[in-house]
Amino acid sequence: MTTRYDPGARNVLGGELKPCSTDPVTGFFQNGCCETSHEDVGMHTVCAVMTAEFLAFSRAAGNDLSTPVMEAEFPGLQPGDRWCLCAPRWKEALDAGAAPKIVLESTHEETLAIVPLGVLKDHAV
Repeated sequence: MTTRYDPGARNVLGGELKPCSTDPVTGFFQNGCCETSHEDVGMHTVCAVMTAEFLAFSRAAGNDLSTPVMEAEFPGLQPGDRWCLCAPRWKEALDAGAAPKIVLESTHEETLAIVPLGVLKDHAV
């Protein structure tokens, strides 16, 4: 069961924020949801579906998401996995032509401060 940090969290469509992934477990609070708070300086609010192209982009940008880190209990991500990305990193990938698709119902409304809803809808699964 997913323990919510903020049971009233809303998604970019204005509805209840849905879980992004519990296998692998994602989110700033490691509860499967792309919730955020003032502690989350990276703004891990975008529920993205990983692609080989994005994973390569992220690795080149200095954040290797595909290599497992066992001491951190991080399994490494594969294409098709869902993961809560930082909104600014997703926007950076968008500008570079490497943005992965997103799950709107699982993307936190705070993302709208970085990316307009129309752009998010254009990249929805």
